[in-house]
Formats: sequence, C-alpha cells, structure tokens
Amino acid sequence: MDFDFSDDQQQLRDAVAKWVEKGYGFERRRATEAAGGFSREAWDELAELGLGGLYIPEDEGGMGMGPVEGMVVMEELGRGIVLEPLAQSFVAGAVLAGHADPDTKDNWLPRIAGGQALVALAWQERKARYRLDQCEAKAVKAGDGWTLSGSKSLVPAGDEADAFLVPAQLDGRIALFLVERAADGVAARGYGTQDGSRAAEVVFDKAAAVLVARDGLPVLEHAVDIGIATACAEAIGVMDRTLAITVEYMNTRKQFGVAIASFQALRHRVADMKMQLELARSMSYYASLKLNAPAAERRQALARAKYQLGVSMRFVGQQAVQLHGGIGVTDEYIVSHYFRKLTQLEMTFGDTLHHLGEVSGRMQDTAGVFA
Repeated sequence: MDFDFSDDQQQLRDAVAKWVEKGYGFERRRATEAAGGFSREAWDELAELGLGGLYIPEDEGGMGMGPVEGMVVMEELGRGIVLEPLAQSFVAGAVLAGHADPDTKDNWLPRIAGGQALVALAWQERKARYRLDQCEAKAVKAGDGWTLSGSKSLVPAGDEADAFLVPAQLDGRIALFLVERAADGVAARGYGTQDGSRAAEVVFDKAAAVLVARDGLPVLEHAVDIGIATACAEAIGVMDRTLAITVEYMNTRKQFGVAIASFQALRHRVADMKMQLELARSMSYYASLKLNAPAAERRQALARAKYQLGVSMRFVGQQAVQLHGGIGVTDEYIVSHYFRKLTQLEMTFGDTLHHLGEVSGRMQDTAGVFA
C-alpha cells in the first residue's frame, strides 16, 4: 500500500506548518491561554487558509477534501499545540453536508467554511461516561419546529460557539439537532481546561432546534469517529514535537561534564519513546483510512486506534517529563504544555480504558456471530 502523500496534501501540510511556525509561536499561545483559551483572531487566520471548509463540498463553499487531508492538518496543528478547536468544523461540516436539509446547508455550510460560524458537537453528558447511546436530553415538537431541553458537558469552546450539534431523545430514540447559542433557553458557562483551551457546560431549556437527523445515533457515531481520528492525528503532532524537544534538551543538559544524551540508559528510553510514536502514527493512519468504511468496521478500527494512541500518549508524555526532571512540569517551560495536551487528548472522545472495553466488546460480539 502506498502511504506517500500527494502533492496537494504535501502543499496543505506545508501551508499549515508555515502558519504554525511563523504565526502561532509559544508566546502567542501562552497569551491566548491567559486570555481564556480561545482567540477569534487565530480562528480567522485558520479560516483564511481554507481549513474550516476541509470537509465541506466545493459547491457549498468548502474545499471538498477528506480524512487524509484532515489528518495532515491536525498533525501540524498538534505540533504547535494550537488551542482553537478546528476539528469541530470538520465534524460539523461532515454532519451537515451529509444529513441536513438544503436550507440548513445553505445557511450554515458557507459560514462554517469561511470561519464566520463555529459549530461545536455537544454530545457528552455527566452520567453517560462516553456512551453515545446514553442520552437524557429530550426534544419535543413545537409548531412547525422543535424545542430541546437538557445539559451537555465539556463542549469545546462552548461559550464561543455560534451553534451546537446536539443529540436528544425523540420518540424513544436519539435524534440529532442544530441549536443556535443565541436562541432563547440556551445558557453556556465557559471555563479553561487542563491543556489551556476552553470548554463549557451548556444548558438547553426549551430552546428552538432544527432537526438534522431523526435516526441520529449512527450519525453521532460517525461524528465522534471523525473526532477520534482528528484527535489521533493531533496527538501524533504533539508527540513528534515532544520527542524533538526532549532530544534537544538531552543534547544540551550536562551531568558529570557530558551531555545526558550520551548516557546509554537514557538513550534507550528515547528509543522507546520513538517506538511508541511510530506505533501511534501507524494507527492514526489506520483510523483516517477507515473513516469511510462500513459502520461496524469503522467503529472497531477507531476504538483500536484510540486505545493505542492513549497508551502511546501516556508513555511519551511521562517519559518526556522524567527525562527533563523538575523543569518538565513548570509552566514556563514548553514541554509541560505538550504533556498537558497529551493528557487531555488521552481522555478526549473516550479514554484508553473505555476504548479497550469497546474493542473487547466488539471482538466478543464478532466471536459470537461465528460461534
């Protein structure tokens, strides 16, 4: 199988890498974190690169690209530990382009592609523990439309978003709705997260909603799988840069008059970090390539990928901190921010143990079919 990237994909990577290097340095990131964890200016700059429309068809104002291009972009954003939640535009673009009615598409897709609208997936509830089929939010018919009531947690940049994609119970099964943040009955309480970005608790109280998909669970599963693939790709960029920073530090830090990079035991630990990174990279590729597979195959593949990425992220992050010593956990030093990002990504869209359970459960189901 050919894993080489096309010229267009490489040009996309180079454009994003150049922006990260020249336009999103560590000091800018720290200033954004201090200001709340989200920069509309940086969001607009990402939109100027066309990245908001990556998953949106060209006739709707997007770039008409797909999972591999999304993976390329997220790897480069991971290297810069960019705070702005671009992955949410990938998810929203794919869901609305594939399932919304024509009026909703015309109203939202060009604005998502142009960066004028941030649409966030608001799917987590406190009692659900990453289970997509556990949903207490409810929607009811109201005239020609719908109203939605319920609470969602850890919504990325939820108090900055312009609208939400929200799963809710409708006639005994989960449907998917679009709700504007400015609608009556919507309240968002924002806060900073561990990695320096921003999230919110969002409460809906009979808020006006637009139905996107009546059979919403399969659509929600696909949306979350896109999110998992983007998180995996972002983690590759974070780990790649974490390893490079660690090696650079070891080549400059001296003990007993020599660089600690010359100590064989420490070199072995760096080799183990590299091995975990490459294992994770192959599974990230696997995740992106399986996004358009049939649902059962896709869900199994994404759970496997997120499990391996979780193991690798924890190992690389912890080894980096240990090899740095005390400086590795100080806010002033850059590697601590990469460690925090890896820790949060490990729990994004389901933590490692959750996905281990998903893999085991699906393997048992498959064994039962062929027994």
